[in-house]
Amino acid sequence: MGLFDRLRGQDDPRVAFIGIDGVPFSLLADNPDEFPNMAALADAGSAGAIESIVPPESSACWPSLTTGVNPGETGVYGFQDRENGSYDTYVPMGRDVQATRLWDRVTDSGRKATVMNVPVTFPPQRNVQRMVSGFLSPSVDKAAYPDEFRDYLDSMGYIIDTNAKLGHKDDKTEFVENAHKTVDKRFEAFTHYLEQDDWDLFFGVFMTTDRVNHFLFKDYEDGTPDKEKFMEFYRKVDDYLGEIRETVADDVTLVVASDHGFTSLDYEVHCNALLEEEGWLSYDDDDHEQLDDISDDTLAYSLIPGRFYINLEGREPRGAVPEDEYDERRDELKEMLENLEGPNGRKVADRVVEKEEAFRGDHDDIAPDLVVVPNHGFDLKSGFKGADDVFGQGPRNGMHSFDNASLFVDDPDAAIEDADLFDIAPTILDLMEVDYSRTDFDGASLLTQ
Repeated sequence: MGLFDRLRGQDDPRVAFIGIDGVPFSLLADNPDEFPNMAALADAGSAGAIESIVPPESSACWPSLTTGVNPGETGVYGFQDRENGSYDTYVPMGRDVQATRLWDRVTDSGRKATVMNVPVTFPPQRNVQRMVSGFLSPSVDKAAYPDEFRDYLDSMGYIIDTNAKLGHKDDKTEFVENAHKTVDKRFEAFTHYLEQDDWDLFFGVFMTTDRVNHFLFKDYEDGTPDKEKFMEFYRKVDDYLGEIRETVADDVTLVVASDHGFTSLDYEVHCNALLEEEGWLSYDDDDHEQLDDISDDTLAYSLIPGRFYINLEGREPRGAVPEDEYDERRDELKEMLENLEGPNGRKVADRVVEKEEAFRGDHDDIAPDLVVVPNHGFDLKSGFKGADDVFGQGPRNGMHSFDNASLFVDDPDAAIEDADLFDIAPTILDLMEVDYSRTDFDGASLLTQ
């Protein structure tokens, strides 16, 4: 036990959760000699690949991972969501997450939570011990609470996110240097508060892993000269995770997980360009850049990543599809998406999921009608500025995957088989012996005892 735990005379079990955004389980499992600390964690505890959610995008995944429920309950479906009854869109932030967060349950049980760098948590909550928001936060000054926490992070040069724009350059040297600097500062801040040992739940996320994967994952899989940059970065992450495991007290269970998997990217698929080409979508004029610019006769449109909406009469302001034609039109659109092939002759869609299959809850009224879960290699884009071609290639060579997310639990009694993202929250609560109702979650605890 840590010093603080001995002083307070409590023996409630605790959890340190470390998120490794976008890290596929196979990357760590296939390279035990390169990543010995994660191999040791797997050997001593439990580890395995888990499934993500539909759609596997960080903005939707982290709210689901931290609440244990699907986007129909969280109200967050992706990086960009649509306002009810309009064509206005918005970028979901922390206050848009409508389900109960894991750390709120911990706090409500009379215990303390430190939350660091979790995506979609801005602005920081004031009902937890301390929080610095992650992805989409404007600055440390605005993203951290309370004041002394903010002042420490500011003084040590804490960085909320890697500068992903540097990854657009052909030479990845500057990007990788920035990624190292970001992960170094994250580790420094994490260990400072892990060693302070005044929390019951520590919940921190390394998001830089996702950034590196987007620009170097194909280099890893194809063995290009930049593969060593990728491996060097991940060896550091493995070292840091090993040090964290050594840092936490005996009464703390370490949980390490990613929110989705990753794979190589071959083609970007411009979904609204596809809909325009196939006669499903049109615009009022050539100067279009947002959803509200679609014409009145549009039958369907798309939002990132791979979410498709019927332009339904009575739901959308200028809906062109009558309600009695909804099923027919959706089936027609689904068939078209299922049959879509890329330039290499491979099917784009692994499967096309209807809303009733993926989403349920009080906030399913803004759910997409269809979601394409793509085959590896096809990254689905949905801009409204127009694209010359349906298929293209950009600066990124890695993409999210629904399968092959990672979960490591430093406890041999966790059974990580047929598991998914929804199982993480109830598992953590079980490890902490915090009461909850089984019906609170879409998943279930993975503990076998």
